[in-house]
Amino acid sequence: MVRLFKWPLSPLVAWCFIWLLFELLSGFVPFNMAAAFSCLSGILVGGFGATPARRVALAAGFPLSLMILQSVPLPMWLWAGCLLFGLLLYPVQFWKDAPLFPTPSGALVRLSEVAVIPDRACVLDAGCGLGDALIALRQAYPRAQYFGVEASFILVAMASVRCPWAKIWQGDIWTEPWVSYGLVYLFQRPETMSRAVDKASRELSPGAFMVSLEFAAIDLEPYAVLAKGTARPVWIYRQPFIYAKPAVST
Repeated sequence: MVRLFKWPLSPLVAWCFIWLLFELLSGFVPFNMAAAFSCLSGILVGGFGATPARRVALAAGFPLSLMILQSVPLPMWLWAGCLLFGLLLYPVQFWKDAPLFPTPSGALVRLSEVAVIPDRACVLDAGCGLGDALIALRQAYPRAQYFGVEASFILVAMASVRCPWAKIWQGDIWTEPWVSYGLVYLFQRPETMSRAVDKASRELSPGAFMVSLEFAAIDLEPYAVLAKGTARPVWIYRQPFIYAKPAVST
């Protein structure tokens, strides 16, 4: 059933199905038995996840929500309000992009030593969230011009307050042109890095950089890697890109 729906619609469908099953069972068997059977169903459904993280999300959705409901009973209008706020914070059409993971302080402190850009160069944080990466980038490049694009207008408003020296607007990082930037920073997901490579290949000018925190662009050979082997490496790519050679099977 899960494979019939694309992520992230698939977990919502799966969790609704398990909750419906739980409600039906609760009318015939004791609460604990209905809960245990529904949790087991969640584990079985979780096996359809394409990655370990998705399998965990599918399996854990029902027991976590049941535990919260049992420990913190809230009126339905408040749950509906939380859902509405979540939809405003992350519009459905952008769910395939990375969620809100702030760039750690100091993660980009050495970036300017390797990715050298001219003074007053334009730097874009593609998916700027609350502005943590813009702050870190400004520490590395105090003389650059800063821009941020973010899907959520709520996060745009909050980032604009934190980073008044940057121009930040609501938009889609995949449709906004990257051609005028000397450096584009990303903290995306592994699944979207190929898309970022395709866009950067077409739009970044020679000498411009694409910088990715934590997740490598496996299609490319990196220009440099900062903090290689740590939990949050910084992958640096420079136009013209050098494409990785496919592995040769023996």
